[in-house]
Amino acid sequence: MRILLLEDEPEMASALKAALERRQVIVDHVSTLADAEAVAELWPYDVVVLDRRLPDGEGLDLIPKLRNLGVAAPILMLTALGSINDRVAGLDAGADDYLSKPFAVEELMARLRALARRPVSLKAEQTKVGRLIYDFRHREAAVDDKPLDLLRRERLALEALMRRPGRTVLRATLEESVYAMEDEIGSNALDSHLSRLRRKLDDVGAGVEIRAIRNLGYLLRATT
Repeated sequence: MRILLLEDEPEMASALKAALERRQVIVDHVSTLADAEAVAELWPYDVVVLDRRLPDGEGLDLIPKLRNLGVAAPILMLTALGSINDRVAGLDAGADDYLSKPFAVEELMARLRALARRPVSLKAEQTKVGRLIYDFRHREAAVDDKPLDLLRRERLALEALMRRPGRTVLRATLEESVYAMEDEIGSNALDSHLSRLRRKLDDVGAGVEIRAIRNLGYLLRATT
């Protein structure tokens, strides 16, 4: 899951970003309405999380602007304004959900999952390639029902590849799936993650290979 977080309090933003990333969420953080409007078009986010009281205005005013830009991601208001009137105003303005501060991170995660969830007819919950099964709902990989112990970025890379088995996934797409915007990406960082992932899959006899496609990206396919 990749979200856009608009939060102007640095300590709150830093703590929330760290908590979500520990739960396998990629977080792109901005602190102003102007930056959120500019960034929202760059990536098909699973959820956009907006604060209300911001240095350059009211978060609710951003909702129609995002929709006019064609941003279809569900919007969650995350704000200290938590009265019944505030919640009604947020939902009437077009927000898909509204959560007041203070909040529990697990409740926020549950709401993010609910918003990001798509109908089963549009999105398979599991994909199997060779002996490898990836569960997109629980974000778990297994071979012969034995879970694989993967680091966070290895798991994110595998998820991106498993969404397109047998097809080339562009390097830029993989990097966008694995890293947040502000992450510094070394020239060989992605290759290192994929190299470790390959070894782990080979060690358990997953029956798949991750093949580098020169100057393009990578593909994952079953071995014959």
